[in-house]
Amino acid sequence: MAGGNQSSVFEFLLWGLSEQPEQQHRLFLLFLWMYLVTVAGNLLIILAIGTDTRLHTPMYFFLASLSCADILFISTTVPRALVNIQTQNRSISYVECLTQLYFFLTFGDMDIFILTTMAYDRYVAICHPLHYAMVMSRRCCIILVTACWTLTSLVAMTHTFLIFRLSFCSKKIIPDFFCDLGPLMKVSCSDTQVNERVLLFLGGAVILIPFGLILVSYIRIVSAILRVPSAQGRYKAFSTCGAHLAVVALFFGTVIRAYLWPSSSSSSSIEEDTAAAVMYTVVTPLLNPFIYSLRTKDMQGALGRLLRGKVSFSCGQ
Repeated sequence: MAGGNQSSVFEFLLWGLSEQPEQQHRLFLLFLWMYLVTVAGNLLIILAIGTDTRLHTPMYFFLASLSCADILFISTTVPRALVNIQTQNRSISYVECLTQLYFFLTFGDMDIFILTTMAYDRYVAICHPLHYAMVMSRRCCIILVTACWTLTSLVAMTHTFLIFRLSFCSKKIIPDFFCDLGPLMKVSCSDTQVNERVLLFLGGAVILIPFGLILVSYIRIVSAILRVPSAQGRYKAFSTCGAHLAVVALFFGTVIRAYLWPSSSSSSSIEEDTAAAVMYTVVTPLLNPFIYSLRTKDMQGALGRLLRGKVSFSCGQ
């Protein structure tokens, strides 16, 4: 049966987060709490940056973009998983599955590109401070974020179209709590060699090239920090960079495990894949507001003023 001819009646069954009934209630409460905290935390960051003129800088512009991407990213998977847990109905239609796949890939890749852009911004700020205002102009920031959205949409569209070409012979169980490339290829009864090669090369480029650029940026940043004469200045810079690198390591480590590390079809591997998926789809968006924002005094001050209703609006960056 061709992929395009089965879209109206075909359904998948999502494996979910656990097969044990006694864990369902606890998982529902845990993931609901993480989802609400993530959305609330990132919304506060966007509002604080938008309403405080002191935060209208390139660094916080990219941070607001990351927060927006994180909200959309986690909203693509977790609400559906919560509904499935609550209703005990694991079915998802073919069209819903491919739609979820497209937006999941778009917002997930957006996280990768924005993290890379943020690393470049910090590299210019620390290593070339005299040229920072010229290099990271308002126009340049808008172009960078627009390019990120465009590239992620094209990559997601390519993968989604290739999945659309596959055939699925009967109702299939997807070994995950959302529709993703690897699980969908595993349950297809078509030849998936083209999909696997595109995932290896295009997916590898989307993941490994930004990861390499981030590492190079931070290596140069660390080299510049070591030349700072003030011990307090070095500590502050290392503290911030260390927190950023912790998020990068967690996110990229689990993404590489999920997409570029081959795994078998055993139940233990399925559980490991699900755990890795939870880390980069739920835990990382949850940690980003705390790691990237609440550790800085400027953001703490802006959040305090926002919660007290003392905000100042401006059209400037």
